Amino acid sequence: MPAKTLEETVAKTLAKTRKPRSSRTGRATMADVAERAGVSAITVSRAFKRPELVAPELRQRILDTAQSMGYVPNQAASALASARSMTVAVLIPSMTNMVFVETLAGIHDLLLPRGYQVLIGVSHYAPLEEERLIRTYLQFQPDGILLTGTDHTEVTRTYLAALRSPTVHMMELLDDPDCLSVGCSQEEGGRLMTTHLLERGYRRIGFVAVQLDPRTMARLDGYRQTLEEAGLYDEARVWRLPDPSSIHLGAAMIDRMMAEGSDCDAVFFCNDDLAQGALFQCQRRGIRVPDQLAVAGFNDLPASAWTTPTLTTVATPRYAIGRHAAAMLLDLMEGREPAQRRADLGLTFIAREST
Repeated sequence: MPAKTLEETVAKTLAKTRKPRSSRTGRATMADVAERAGVSAITVSRAFKRPELVAPELRQRILDTAQSMGYVPNQAASALASARSMTVAVLIPSMTNMVFVETLAGIHDLLLPRGYQVLIGVSHYAPLEEERLIRTYLQFQPDGILLTGTDHTEVTRTYLAALRSPTVHMMELLDDPDCLSVGCSQEEGGRLMTTHLLERGYRRIGFVAVQLDPRTMARLDGYRQTLEEAGLYDEARVWRLPDPSSIHLGAAMIDRMMAEGSDCDAVFFCNDDLAQGALFQCQRRGIRVPDQLAVAGFNDLPASAWTTPTLTTVATPRYAIGRHAAAMLLDLMEGREPAQRRADLGLTFIAREST
């Protein structure tokens, strides 16, 4: 083979295997990926931003090509070009509470396949921390915001009122027609459990409230109203603690009740982890549940069906709340009016062995 022809062949081979690079930044560009994958730059863009619009096999080929070239979409440039950041800010009060972990799962499962990235902030049930997080995330110009609850500072309310990005509240239901919310009636949950305990014949029913966030206090209201209607409410049987909910605290509450000489024949704990801790401590102390003391919880955490005895509780649709709220927000971000502005997903009462 002539030398010149051999050199040309080698050059062409190297050109095919060499990673194309942007002359300005040294990084592969969307155009480079499009050329290597044999598609248009618009198709590459859709594969990352609107994957549902690209055939699965083609999208996978584009993603594999991008990965082999070390290409990562430039979200900052994309946001400037489209006036969209493709991010959603999600604020929850806790990452250790399974309730909110499952809510996040519902949000992720809907938004990630549509090209949105989720910025997660944890407020630790502190309105001032929520305010700080919102101030920080607004600098990233999220396309939408998902908030847990309605316990906001005045500064936060001002931020939200001035926002062009849509906002959806989760867990609690709002009566304001200008606000969008997805959740269930916490007060109704308190009524459901208290009514069940009354129907089972319990008359000295206690309530343990911790964290004292609005959802817990709404459950307490449902409990109180139901007992007042029955003429059986006694403030001495209510414990309010600002501490975070935990199994350890539930066990400690059994010790405290015994030390205080409580006369309760049933105790409604505002969260399942508290009730689980109470069941464990009753076993250690030889307190027979439900013969000597009935124990009830709220939220139906996964372990509640496996405690001994199994735990009576109220199931909340937390995954569905996250997914429905994300769907509602997606409608708003894409210029559609949601079918509902206030979505009550309901509760499910679950009677088990502990009552």
